[in-house]
Amino acid sequence: MKRLTTVSMIAVLGLCAGMANARDLGPDEAVKLRDAGTVKDFQVLNEQVLNLHPGGRIDETELEQEYGKYIYKLDIQDKDGIKWDVELDASTGKMLKNHQDD
Repeated sequence: MKRLTTVSMIAVLGLCAGMANARDLGPDEAVKLRDAGTVKDFQVLNEQVLNLHPGGRIDETELEQEYGKYIYKLDIQDKDGIKWDVELDASTGKMLKNHQDD
């Protein structure tokens, strides 16, 4: 029983550590980072993604800080109705993820 409790605590601590490394940023903080030049203009990032999915639309965006990097996450629906999860490095515009949503 003691071993099961220990294993469970380790799993919970690992999960909490992973969650602590990702932080959603609010709109005010995102604008400050953009204005400071820390992250690229969101319109530029949006256009970059829409160029990959012509005729698509952006359903949702969010800016997160993960492991010291700013990640811009987008949910896209392309012209055929297929949904995509896209992630960009918000500071450089580098594509990190462009996968069809399950």
